[in-house]
Amino acid sequence: MYEEDKIRLYDEDIRDPLFDYLESMYGKIRVFEEKIIGKSRADFIVVCEDKILGIEIKSDVDTYERLKTQVKNYNKYCDYNYIAIGKSHALHVDKHIPKEWGILVLSVHQGAICVEEKRPAQVNPKMKKEHQITMMWRPEIQRILKRNHLPEYKQKSKKFVQQKLLEKMQWNCLKQQMCEELFERDYTLWEAELEQYKRK
Repeated sequence: MYEEDKIRLYDEDIRDPLFDYLESMYGKIRVFEEKIIGKSRADFIVVCEDKILGIEIKSDVDTYERLKTQVKNYNKYCDYNYIAIGKSHALHVDKHIPKEWGILVLSVHQGAICVEEKRPAQVNPKMKKEHQITMMWRPEIQRILKRNHLPEYKQKSKKFVQQKLLEKMQWNCLKQQMCEELFERDYTLWEAELEQYKRK
């Protein structure tokens, strides 16, 4: 066995090579790390121009203890899902994830960490629009309403306004505009933007 086959990859070893791989595969992306989805924390939520990917990392020192719950939550929010794993999981990870999930294997080759797509992701049939739209902040939702000449519903709850968007817009069009808003999201402006919205 080559010495490189014995190297265990940790979470922090995986993230940067994984980001570079995703960027090379999908071009323009925005990655949100450690984002809360339902009752789980997603390692990566990857926004593309017309879809949202979920990426769960299982390093060589991780177990599958919480994976069942994590899978349920990723499936509610993401169009496609991948599990990114250290090589030690390669032989048995498919027993722990749905058949639609893709598998990315990270290992060391000639001193560098490489990413191999063992299985491509398929469209997630369990994604719920009602869950995915909750990723949007209220000011982002208001901009989409204004852009599409829809009532702003300022006195209504966020949930009410989300439902109105789902009712009044074609999903493909709404999804694209949601992705555009997520590309532009600036966390440094969040508090000021929310306060400005409240004053209107």
